[in-house]
Amino acid sequence: MSAIYPLTLLYDATCPVCSLEMDHLRVRNHQGLLAFIDINAAGFDPAPFGATLADMNAEIHARRADGEVIHGVQVLRLAYEAVGLGWVLRPTSWAPLRGLSETGYRLFARHRLSISRHAAPLIDAIRTLRARGMAKRMRECAGGVCDAPSRDDRRPT
Repeated sequence: MSAIYPLTLLYDATCPVCSLEMDHLRVRNHQGLLAFIDINAAGFDPAPFGATLADMNAEIHARRADGEVIHGVQVLRLAYEAVGLGWVLRPTSWAPLRGLSETGYRLFARHRLSISRHAAPLIDAIRTLRARGMAKRMRECAGGVCDAPSRDDRRPT
């Protein structure tokens, strides 16, 4: 593949905002360029990733295909790129915005559980909408073959 992909995302599934975002990436991961590991799963060992669990709880980490471990906004940029949404976070790599985006992300990461508690109604609404959309797409399919284009197929490139 490349030196970057597949990219293994090491995330906190106990964080509702983080989990919601990983679910979004998982659904769009059509090319299988991303793998997902919950750092709070029973038996998870951070040692092979060269970081402590405290480090990983402080900000998202990932392991590139070449073995390099990266963290922070860079992980999110590469993950979005893998699922065809690189344009969304591309501005965070531009010099005028890079420092601000990295500081903002670290602030979010530090307070993500509190933010998740406050955003719970919004998170629940998003999950409900996504579930309804999935149910609708499943109803459009018959016998395991779907004639209706997927949501991604309907979007212009």
